[in-house]
Amino acid sequence: MKIILLGPPGAGKGTQAKLISGKYSIPHISTGDIFRKNISEKTPLGVKAKSYMDKGQLVPDELTIEIVNDRLQNDDCKNGFLLDGFPRTVKQAEALDKFLESQGTKIDSALLIEVPQEFILDRMTGRRVCKDCGASYHVKFNPSKSEGKCDLCGGELIQRKDDTKETVKERLDVYSKQTAPLVEYYKNKESLCTVDGTQEIEEVFHSICDILGSDK
Repeated sequence: MKIILLGPPGAGKGTQAKLISGKYSIPHISTGDIFRKNISEKTPLGVKAKSYMDKGQLVPDELTIEIVNDRLQNDDCKNGFLLDGFPRTVKQAEALDKFLESQGTKIDSALLIEVPQEFILDRMTGRRVCKDCGASYHVKFNPSKSEGKCDLCGGELIQRKDDTKETVKERLDVYSKQTAPLVEYYKNKESLCTVDGTQEIEEVFHSICDILGSDK
């Protein structure tokens, strides 16, 4: 089973990816993890990627595609995989299709976890983290017993820079511009499946299993 996971920041992709990976016994492949592994192991591809990242530049499509293709040839991908964070552009999607075609296979499903922007803003801007122990809270969904104080260590709860309204909106705008053509691409290939990400975690997962099938 070969799956692509799509969805905006804060849609809960990471949580669902772990559940899908466990149920269907396929590796969860995140581009961030691949980059980190290649860089730490100082592979030729990792050295190339690091040269761009050290300059604060985006890793070019061609190199990203090469690194992902290299990862997909590992033995643990023989029975399928779950791609998270790739492809990000239509160019990457076309390159992935071409590579899989050369291997005699194709993507089975592009899963889109759909969540309205206002819902994500509410979810992400409400997050608070203890600056001392790192415990996570939410002002609405999981508040601390004492406002602004960590239940575990009494430390001050802060809002991370990534979770401010301005930053979240910016990330969502970038995602929307990048992903809208990608959603259309998989829709045209009749492999796009949409899941309501505003449901509880278990309900989202059940919806995904209904799409993918209950058997491994």
